[in-house]
Amino acid sequence: VQLQASGGGLVQTGGSLTLSCAASGDIFSIILMGWYRQAPGKQRELVAAMITGDRKNYKDSVKGRFTISRDNTKNTMYLQMNNLKPEDTAVYYCNADHSIVPFPGRYWGQGTLVTVSS
Repeated sequence: VQLQASGGGLVQTGGSLTLSCAASGDIFSIILMGWYRQAPGKQRELVAAMITGDRKNYKDSVKGRFTISRDNTKNTMYLQMNNLKPEDTAVYYCNADHSIVPFPGRYWGQGTLVTVSS
């Protein structure tokens, strides 16, 4: 499975961005998809995860602002980010696997930088 993340950029506080992650390869049985982020000097952390498109989990600080979704017709998952804050600044990575174990999954996108200016 190959993942290609895109959609990052520079946005002002309160703004919105939508990240995309296009999947290719053996994608038909992917059931775990997620977004992680890593800020400078910090460990990578889970932002949002989705299992089979129904079960969704979010980091507490992004609940109500971020939405993870998946479009099977386009083999793409998304992270809609609204009301962005400076603390959301990080490199965002998409993640996927055919199973919920291991968690995170084995496949990673290359990362896309989100910068939120104050």
